[in-house]
Amino acid sequence: MTEFLYLAALLVSTGCMALLDRRFRLVLWRAPRAGTITVAIGIAFFLAWDLAAIASEHYAAGQSEGMTGIMLAPELPLEEIVFITFLSYLTLVLRGLIVLVLRRTGRGGLTGSTGTALPDAGRPAPRPAAGREVAQ
Repeated sequence: MTEFLYLAALLVSTGCMALLDRRFRLVLWRAPRAGTITVAIGIAFFLAWDLAAIASEHYAAGQSEGMTGIMLAPELPLEEIVFITFLSYLTLVLRGLIVLVLRRTGRGGLTGSTGTALPDAGRPAPRPAAGREVAQ
């Protein structure tokens, strides 16, 4: 039974992040398509990195009682794919939480690469008063 401990820890941690994401609408519950694409790009990047390290013999899969032993490719354990998924999703959730905290503390002067204001994570857009427009 111990051979699933690491995989279980990664899945439980990812599930907890998904609950945070859902509660505060940070990534996948805010913009599901963009969030999924961004996580997929992160997975592809880190998988390419891992495969290059394996090909150049800089990386070899470790053996532990806490790992399943399921290999998806030579020196590429199942847990590595789950870990890079976790890492990519974690990065986006942390970014969303930082933006949320900065906005709620009044330090939300963040802008995107285009110079436009980043979406306000966790809060609905303000509604204009009757006869007035809300400045964006």
